[in-house]
Amino acid sequence: MLTRFIVALVRGCTRYAWLTIISGLILATAAAVYSAQHFAISTDINKLISPDLPWRQREINFEKAFPGRNDMIIAVVEAATPELAREAAQALENKLIPQKDKFLSVQMPAAGPFFDSNGLLFLPTPEVAKQTEQLAAAAPVLDILTDDPNLRGLTGVLEFGLAGAERNQYSRDALTRPLAMVADTVEQALKGPAAFSWRALTSPQPLTEADKRVLITMRPVLDFNALEPGKVATDAIRLAAQELDFPGKYQARVRLTGPVPIANEEFSTVQEGALTNSLITVVIVLFILWMALRSPKIIVAVFITLGIGLAITTAVGLMLVGAFNLISVAFFVLFVGLGVDFGIQYSVRYRSERFSTGELQPAIAVAAEQSAVPLTLAAVATAAGFLSFLPTDYKGVSELGKIAGAGMIIAYVTALTVLPALLKVFNPPGEGEELGYSFMAPVDRFLERHRIPIVVGTLLVAVAGLPLLYFLHFDFNPINLRSKHVESIATYLDLRRDPNTGTNAVEMIVPNEAAAKTLQEKLRRLPEVARTISLDSFVPDDQPAKLALIRKAAETLDPILKNDPGTPPTDAERVVALSESAQSLRKFAGAAGTPWADASRRLADDLTRLVNADKTMRDKVEAVFISPLQVMLDQMRSLLKAQEVTIKTLPPDIVDEWRMADGKIHVQAQPSGDPNDNDTLRRFAAAVLKVEPTAIGGPISILESGDTIVAAFIQAGAWALLSIAILLWIVLRRIGDVLLTLVPLLLAGVMTLEICVLIGLPLNFANIIALPLLLGVGVAFKIYYVTAWRAGQTDLLQSSLTRAIFFSAMTTATAFGSLWLSSHPGTSSMGKLLALSLVTTLAAAVLFQPALMGRPRDLGK
Repeated sequence: MLTRFIVALVRGCTRYAWLTIISGLILATAAAVYSAQHFAISTDINKLISPDLPWRQREINFEKAFPGRNDMIIAVVEAATPELAREAAQALENKLIPQKDKFLSVQMPAAGPFFDSNGLLFLPTPEVAKQTEQLAAAAPVLDILTDDPNLRGLTGVLEFGLAGAERNQYSRDALTRPLAMVADTVEQALKGPAAFSWRALTSPQPLTEADKRVLITMRPVLDFNALEPGKVATDAIRLAAQELDFPGKYQARVRLTGPVPIANEEFSTVQEGALTNSLITVVIVLFILWMALRSPKIIVAVFITLGIGLAITTAVGLMLVGAFNLISVAFFVLFVGLGVDFGIQYSVRYRSERFSTGELQPAIAVAAEQSAVPLTLAAVATAAGFLSFLPTDYKGVSELGKIAGAGMIIAYVTALTVLPALLKVFNPPGEGEELGYSFMAPVDRFLERHRIPIVVGTLLVAVAGLPLLYFLHFDFNPINLRSKHVESIATYLDLRRDPNTGTNAVEMIVPNEAAAKTLQEKLRRLPEVARTISLDSFVPDDQPAKLALIRKAAETLDPILKNDPGTPPTDAERVVALSESAQSLRKFAGAAGTPWADASRRLADDLTRLVNADKTMRDKVEAVFISPLQVMLDQMRSLLKAQEVTIKTLPPDIVDEWRMADGKIHVQAQPSGDPNDNDTLRRFAAAVLKVEPTAIGGPISILESGDTIVAAFIQAGAWALLSIAILLWIVLRRIGDVLLTLVPLLLAGVMTLEICVLIGLPLNFANIIALPLLLGVGVAFKIYYVTAWRAGQTDLLQSSLTRAIFFSAMTTATAFGSLWLSSHPGTSSMGKLLALSLVTTLAAAVLFQPALMGRPRDLGK
């Protein structure tokens, strides 16, 4: 019945060939217009998992309670010194805040008046005592600098330091580092750009990269009608930094990360090289089709059919899912790689019949008769392999399965309607020779004579490799699917190394403050937890003692810091001061050969060079030292204004971030150990979940999504095997024939996973699509052989069927290769595993399948 229906369909399409072709082109054009108007790609990896899962529901509810975390831009301002970073960040914040059409909010989370004034209160009491004592001891130096904030004042501080060392108030060795730092800065300024940090000068430890950056968080106004919804905001940030002359004025740069820039650059990375790769793929596929079909008219017919099918599938896909995701967008390549199989199979059968009959119409009809069962079975089985992911919670692949499953049916229908009509209209010339591979005759004979050793040996190799599957690695971290070379990801990875950024934190919501304190106490006992944060974390402990220390220092410093500067010196007076300081340094050093003496003579030489320079150079050097001095003095004035902090006096933005309107409290926990190690994060997530099962956050998502995907893979594999087995039974009606199709398929799957272990290729969110695809492609190839074998065909490797399968596999490999060449790691890994699975599937179909089947039953009796 199926064969009669398909033959009738093909005859009808060829009888009304032009009507069929025009109808197909009209439908494809309408589909293309629809796709152009509705095309969208979601680059949000969080949406690859079903939102109906309990842990995803908790994430969604948390976002509703504390909105903005998933549509945030983090601007990382980095400069040569902490002072320049602070100045640059403040300037950028001031420039962006008025742009209400682009930003809903702009703020520095660890800065602002509250932290500027109360920063000391968050230190341990002994550390507050130490720092306030140091500030008070620096009063004479500060007196000089506030009264004379210029080169003359700086030389005054230098003279004060030398005098103190000569009076043995501190060791001379203590001057080595500050003298060297000042000399370094003067020398840099004499040569070009220079920067000086008073914070670095007074810090006992070298500054880290984290000390020289400031974060600004922003909620942009997003345009969801654009492919890059946050592009207007990110462009505005970069333009503002350019207009503020970040490199020239602040020796700074701004890097963007966060969900919005990552999504923008993810889309750009997916696009990168896509056109070039696509063009190369088309050229190679054309060459392969030429090798397979040897007729420009047939190749054009196949390509037109493929184009019509792709246009319709794209529109259907958008209707089904609304927007493609980072996995489902691969259906373009999959459709070309797999959809062309139906065209090649039908065309090769047509060519074979055209050689036998010499007539166009009979060849088209007989090709339809011979293709009816295997092509239908292959199309339905391939679609079943894709659709097996529909019931799973792995939305990224289930959407791809939905689109690609529909695409396989569309490719099948167009191959049996549009393609025969095009062949009728184009009327390609007849064939002059057989299409088989006569040179494969020795292989056919070898497989026939040694089929038992080949089958047993292959199965033994596969079984021997089964222990390797214990070491099969699944990379659960979605960040590894992104390019580490793009700014947003590189910046994110830098921030992740700093525990203070909370990049790998997990979040919890508890009923009240008492519950928050209880939970924090439990979490602090876990070795996997480095620290916890909640609303009460912003109320410092031991405030009376700390405030007393700060007020004592303020009594000494406030009169000094409030003084207005005196009359600035003339340039001549600056020259005199510099000359005198150079003489003092040489006198201080004397003939000693110690490090402090060498540093003194070096700085003396530098000051002499500055004396001999012009006024412009002295102005430049003065600005290098005085500009960060003003930042330091402003910070000092703010710190000395500390007041008692209570929940009631906390800024509203802090309270809103850590307490909901109904009184529920937000608690955060951060991991200990290597923040870039997946195992560390999994242990951290598991430990927190034992204490608080409602926790959410990055490490929790990695843990839960990994489990979800593994479950989805097992579930989809079971559904695929079951559905394909039932389909094969319905058509083949023999359990033995069903096994002849499935055993090579399972063998190819096992061998693929074993090779993954051997070459160190982990499974991940993206490349796992190769596994259901292996089922679909493998079943298609094997069905072609089984149906031919059941029909009594011998010498399968010499037949035109192997030619069709071989070139079909080559076009599929070319399409997958284009994915492999992608600069996007997730897409590239998908291409690698797809290519590997294709090789094992083709080997199982061409070499193992004929040996497993042996001679056809009616010939073997």
